Amino acid sequence: MGIFSRLSDIVNSNLNALLDRAEDPQKMIRLIIQEMEETLVEVRSSSARVIADKKEAQRRLSRLQDEAGAWEKKARLALEKGREDLARAALAEKQAVLDEQAIVEKEFTALDEHMEQLSSEIGQLQQKLNDAKAKQKTLVMRQQTVSTRMKTRRELHKDSLEDAFEKFELYERRMDNMEGELESMDLGRDDRQKLASEIDSLAQDEGINAELDRLKADLKRDGKAEQ
Repeated sequence: MGIFSRLSDIVNSNLNALLDRAEDPQKMIRLIIQEMEETLVEVRSSSARVIADKKEAQRRLSRLQDEAGAWEKKARLALEKGREDLARAALAEKQAVLDEQAIVEKEFTALDEHMEQLSSEIGQLQQKLNDAKAKQKTLVMRQQTVSTRMKTRRELHKDSLEDAFEKFELYERRMDNMEGELESMDLGRDDRQKLASEIDSLAQDEGINAELDRLKADLKRDGKAEQ
């Protein structure tokens, strides 16, 4: 089943409204264009048939006009020869031809009006088809623009991530370097502190030994004094 049920539906259609309701606007516009093109072919075919009918009617009118003129001449000739009866019969035939001519003229007028209507419909349909094709081109351009923007954003996002990772790695390297510098500053510090502590212990031991010797001497003197 087509999108449009008759030609007037196409002419009166609102393309924007149809596309807004469509799940896939690009697919919808392709179907619309296809149906419009098929309808345009049908209308042009109808126009071709009407044109052919008009030409046939025109030929019939010309023939009937000639035939009516011929019976007119025969009636005149019959009167000139005194044959009123034949003149009357010739005029009756002429009238029959004129009656048929009137019918054909009405057919021709109807065909002419039909042709004007078809011509108007073809113009409207062609304009609608042009609008649909322009809309399709716009949709394609919008899709290309969106695709390009999405691709650009993905690339920018990718570049941003890569840049962030590079900055993070650089920061880690800096931290490693700083920690290395701190560790290098501490290298040998423990040995120096241990050495200094041992030396200080020696000095402390000397003081204690001297004090111990002093106490021993005092004790000896006190012992001698008691004796």
